Amino acid sequence: MKKFLICFLLVSAFLSAAAQEIDLFNIDKNDLDSIFGEPEAENSAQDMPQYQQEPAPDEQHASILKDIRKRGIEFTASYSIRGGLNPGWNAYPWEFDGNEHFSWSLGMSMNGTLGINAQISEAFRVLTVFNYAIPSEEIITLSDFFLDYNFLDKVFLRAGKFEQGWGISPNFVFTNLLARVPQDNDPNRNSRCGPSYLLKFDVPIGVGGIQLLAMTRVNVAQFETPTRDDIGYGGKYNLAFSWADFNLGAYWQDGMPFRSFLSAKTTVFDFDLYNEWLFAVDTHKNNSFAFAFNFGFLKSFFNDRLDLNFEYFYNREDGTDYFRKETDFRAEGTSSLPYGSNLAFNILYRFKVKTNPRLFARIRYSADENSVSIIPGLRITPFSNMEVYFAVPMALGSKDGFYYKDSMIDLNLLKPQTQPRPFSFLLYVTFSGSVRASHYY
Repeated sequence: MKKFLICFLLVSAFLSAAAQEIDLFNIDKNDLDSIFGEPEAENSAQDMPQYQQEPAPDEQHASILKDIRKRGIEFTASYSIRGGLNPGWNAYPWEFDGNEHFSWSLGMSMNGTLGINAQISEAFRVLTVFNYAIPSEEIITLSDFFLDYNFLDKVFLRAGKFEQGWGISPNFVFTNLLARVPQDNDPNRNSRCGPSYLLKFDVPIGVGGIQLLAMTRVNVAQFETPTRDDIGYGGKYNLAFSWADFNLGAYWQDGMPFRSFLSAKTTVFDFDLYNEWLFAVDTHKNNSFAFAFNFGFLKSFFNDRLDLNFEYFYNREDGTDYFRKETDFRAEGTSSLPYGSNLAFNILYRFKVKTNPRLFARIRYSADENSVSIIPGLRITPFSNMEVYFAVPMALGSKDGFYYKDSMIDLNLLKPQTQPRPFSFLLYVTFSGSVRASHYY
């Protein structure tokens, strides 16, 4: 009974969190230093030691259960004003009208969110988040919108517009089957590459659980109606032992191969180790078989000042497009995975001084295409609501290689007529803040 209660509390807390949770193994794959799950700037004070006595386990469980069943409504609002220098990149959030291939230009944008989180009853919750952006073709857009329903603490339903991710790798998202999109030769591709609309069920079982879902990337919010071919179906089974965590999943949608994956992660001598396998069968063509796998580790040194991540990725699946959501550095769009043997190396060093400087470097190497991507950079937080980034993205090796042709290097969405940028630098300043008001009954 105690084990079931603990499992229920953990799953409920997970489902009651916001749609974009931060996790060491399932983070935003594109922000420069998020490889290691860096905290928000306003949370930097958490580096200071805390000397509070923790409550007893039973009191903790009772407190969590009380919080997640508390009925009421919560309003949140946030803002982010961004500006900087981005020479020669004809890309978001710096938009040019001509062919300024190597121009110098300042850019500025303002983004924010307005959210309502309503806990209608102990079993029913609704969350709505609107985004606003200036400049933008659509000033206000619908971000996350979903409802949660708890069926007798045994089945947890979430339905609406939100992003759900699978997989472990912070470098190559090949096992995130939910992000895969049809290939370029699919005539319906443009209408099937937007944000995701999902119907998802989570069922905790013992030390793990089952997740079943149906998903479409047709823009339902703009009154587009998905057909049967636009809906994908998948499922994932998780086993979370104390010594290792395993996931086995599969996903199918018309126009794409049937794909399945197996992943495992564990900790050995303070090394976070992970290994993933992908298997794909193209049932729409000649039943050809393809596979991919990786293995990597994350490790912290010197009292969490230095973080290292290394990964080897081998990909035998060609034409692998996936959807990438919008971040501070670029608009939403699609990307592809490099073929053959690949290496990834990430390093982050935290200086324990007032401005919390973070030195980072992100390196990708494609052996088959003799192509290298290198992004060294620095992040500082001089004030609690201010962040400053400086980065120098570079593409080296063959001019026909993967990273030279894609020399936006995951930071920007280049327009088709622009030329590759093998070298540039980025200065980026962000002012942000948030407010929250709630009423419970």
